Parts: sequence; C-alpha cells; structure tokens
Amino acid sequence: MSAKEKMEARFERWLNPEGIVFNDKEAEITYKKSVSRFIDAVQLEKLPDRVPVYISGSFLVPNLYGISPYEAMHDYDKTIEIHIKFLLDYEPDYILSPLFLGSGKVLEILDYKQYKWPGHGVSKEVGYQYVEAKYMMEDEYNALIDDPSNFWLRILFPRIFGALEPLKDIAPFTDIWEIVNVTPYMVPFGIPPVQGALKKLLEAGSEAMVWIRKFAEFRTKANSMGFPAAVGGATKAPFDIIGDTLRGTREIMIDLYRRPELVIKAVERLTPIAIKQGVRGANGSGVPVVFIPLHKGADGFMSDEQFKKFYWPSLLALVYGLVEEGCIPYLFAEGSYNTRLKYLKELPKGTCLCHFDRTDMGEAKKVLKDIACIAGNIPAGLLLTKTSEEVKGYCKNLIDIAGKDGGFILAPGSALNEASPDSIRAIIECARDSGIY
Repeated sequence: MSAKEKMEARFERWLNPEGIVFNDKEAEITYKKSVSRFIDAVQLEKLPDRVPVYISGSFLVPNLYGISPYEAMHDYDKTIEIHIKFLLDYEPDYILSPLFLGSGKVLEILDYKQYKWPGHGVSKEVGYQYVEAKYMMEDEYNALIDDPSNFWLRILFPRIFGALEPLKDIAPFTDIWEIVNVTPYMVPFGIPPVQGALKKLLEAGSEAMVWIRKFAEFRTKANSMGFPAAVGGATKAPFDIIGDTLRGTREIMIDLYRRPELVIKAVERLTPIAIKQGVRGANGSGVPVVFIPLHKGADGFMSDEQFKKFYWPSLLALVYGLVEEGCIPYLFAEGSYNTRLKYLKELPKGTCLCHFDRTDMGEAKKVLKDIACIAGNIPAGLLLTKTSEEVKGYCKNLIDIAGKDGGFILAPGSALNEASPDSIRAIIECARDSGIY
C-alpha cells in the first residue's frame, strides 16, 4: 500500500477499535466524533465541527484527586479509578493515559538509576527527576554504531539498572554461530550474579504484566465510554537519544566540536531504530499518532548551523519514515521553537501535529498554516495562578489566533503535573463554546 493508503487503514482501525463494545450509541458517536475531529485537524481540513482539546500530563489526575505521586505509581487500582473519574467529571475529548506514570514497583525491582521517582530519591509527593550523567563514554561511540542492541544490553543496562549490572559479563549474542560455540557461550549464565540479574528480569516482567493488564482494562473501559486515546506510540528524535539518554547535555555539546562525525554516524544509525519503535507502538495500540518529545533542538541549546547539521536531518528522516508507514508524527516542541519554525516548513503536508510549549503561536500559524496542525501553548503557570475566566480569555485568544480555518488543537503548552480543577474545566469549556468553526 501507499503511505496514504496505510494511513487511511490506520484511521479506520482507530475509528473502529477491535474488541470494543460501546456502552451505548451516544458513547460510540462521541468516540468517533473525537477521532474524526483529531484527523480533520491534522489533515488541515477547514470544516470540522470545532477545535479539538487535548489535555496531557503525568501526575495531573492524581493531584486533582488528592492522590500522591507515590500512590499513583504503586496502587494501580486506585490510579485507574481516579482516571475513570476524571473522564466522567471533566469529559475531555481524549484519554489522559495513566500509562505515562509507569510502575514504581518495576523500577524498584530493577534498581533504576537514570531517574529519581516518588519515594525513591525524592519525596513521595513530587514527580520524576532525571539524573543527568554520562551513561555512554566518549570512546564508546563505535560500540553503539557497530551494534546498538549489544550496546544497550551489555553496556547501558548494567549502568542504568543496578540489578542488571552483571549482564556486562555475558558475551555478545552474535558469538553463537556454530555448535562448538553454544556450550562455551552458556558459561556466564551459570555465574550466580548473572543468574541473579536474570531472576530480577523475571520478577520485573511478572510485575509489569500485572501493571499492563490493569491499564489495558482501563483503556477498554475508557473507549467503551466514548473516550479515544490520542497517542498510540512514542519514539524520540535520534539526536536526543544520544544527547538525553546516553551522553548528557554537557557531553553531547562537547562532542559536537570534538567528534562531530561520530555524532552524525550515531544519529544516522539510530534513525531507522527510532522509526521502527514508533511504528511498533502504533501497530500495537491501533492509534496511528506517534509522540516525539523534542529537547536538544529547542532555541538556545545549539546554534542554527548546528541544528541544521546535527539535529534536523535525522528528525526529518524520522518524520518521513513514520509517515511512509501511515503514522502521524506528533512533534512535542518543548521550550521555544521560534528560530526553528522555518525548518518545520519541510514537514510532509497534512500529516503531522506540532505541539508548542513557548513558541509564538501567531508566527507558528503563519508559517505552518498550509503544512501542519499546531497545538499548545497554554502556560502551566496560568493554570495554577489565574481564574477560570482568565484561562478562558487566554484560550479564546489562542483559538482566534491559531484556530482560524482549522489545523489547531487547544492544549496546554506542556504535560501537566498539576493545575486547578477550574482551569482544566475552563480549557475544555472554551473549546466547546468558542472553538466552533
């Protein structure tokens, strides 16, 4: 099939989710209208019924209902209960998925070291904190480029999971190629620390199965009630995989000067892997929207020349790779992207969503009106400090600026950890009252 045919097939699956029995006809109509509204916005259709509204966040729902972040990551039943209650109380267009919270129990079993999370390194009352560090050394670029899977398993995992540190002692799987190699290859798996690491993986896997079954039940129930998911998969800009996950901010910026060719080779090596990850998520969920958080490419992290050389080519290749598979790339431009808008004009027309945090929405609309749907940029601070009428006023102005002729989704600029209940209601009500075309 062509890319367009693949996308249409994905839309059909999204509109008619397999195995879902709607509670009633009204729930089915609401579900399909929300999905169609999203598709129309992304495809720059000028005649949808109104502006879609999408509330995204991590610990927002727990905070709204007085549940600590720690409880949200450990008590799966309670987390599902409050997320269902959120749907009933606020009636958003799309699910605010508890999947983004993750399981604190799984992280504890594996002794995860790349983040601090509620009750583990930080208070039980606050969200995640990333631990900025070098998780890949400067002399390991070639190991990453030569065999990314081997690098992840035998080098990265032992560093970021305390429970998996012994995996550094196993040999590459590619060492098994004839009968004479099978028995020697198995020797490290007889070492007690390696066996302990494998047992920890089994323990984490068992807990993860409990977690995912609970949240699969939530997804089914939410869909049956008439609430679709707006995101089906996730991947990352190839440069950010290196800059965020592996090298860290300081080190990747040094690498741009000391080993630029290795950075480019690594980014190119990771691009097809990032495409496949996004497609797998869309395939598994039945929702074609692939979330891509953008970090190191924001204004101020690197010069325009560096962005053009190191960041943009692989990101654009990722976008085109996803579109070729019928997916909708959802570019979440955190921070400011005012100086990067000119590059976004190269996106394939009518296939992408660009969600802005602190970018000038008037300028974004001007540059991208015939190219990509835009979303954002309601400030998180506004939702904590202003009245509902002030929030509605901001949203109404945003709709007037960015929503004209379609191609706009009303949304907060960032994923929310907290906001006042009245502010969340104000966003949703404004889309319905003032977002009619």
